[in-house]
Amino acid sequence: MLNDDVIIAAFSEEQVERLTGLTKVQLRYWDRTDFFKPAFGFENRRVAFSRIYSFKDIVALRTLSVLRNQYSVPLQHLRQVAKKLKHLEDRLWTETVLYVLNKRVQFYNPESDTVEDVLNGQYALGIELKTIVEDTERDVEQFKQRSEEQIGQIERSRYLNRNAWVIAGTRIPTSAVRRLYEDGYTIGKIIEEYPDLTKDDVQAALAHEKDRSSAA
Repeated sequence: MLNDDVIIAAFSEEQVERLTGLTKVQLRYWDRTDFFKPAFGFENRRVAFSRIYSFKDIVALRTLSVLRNQYSVPLQHLRQVAKKLKHLEDRLWTETVLYVLNKRVQFYNPESDTVEDVLNGQYALGIELKTIVEDTERDVEQFKQRSEEQIGQIERSRYLNRNAWVIAGTRIPTSAVRRLYEDGYTIGKIIEEYPDLTKDDVQAALAHEKDRSSAA
């Protein structure tokens, strides 16, 4: 059976747009200018799906989106913050408690036990990154849910097996359902193998595979 939890931990640019509110143009510009690079990327960025983002990337990008869009922190300032606190690596945007004052980022400095402006030092209102992490987990879970319109429908998935036919809203190939059926599995047994499926899904997959065989 496919492990959807593993697969969903990697996100395409289109999925990142939906989960963060950032545009593909912004994401590619940040990648190109070395401000924020995806966790998984091919050296040749021109090939399809050459930028794949991790869950931590999503949390970090949502944090940056809050700083940019809600607190109007200039991108140039965020670049300076990232450079100044580069020793924190990916923890900067995912685990650190950040603060904002007059469109400038501050953080808690454990060495001085104070909240300081990253570049010159001041105090501000905090952004709890834990909340962003929890919100991201919730939205990712909702992102995985199928709509009623997808039940019993078949679609192509460009993320799986060279644009394979799959049951809509899943990564389950119709060919996998057909193979189980040919091996003697009943519809009920197939659903036991793929608990996210319904009877309508299985019947649609089998009908689709039958039509493909007839057309071949």
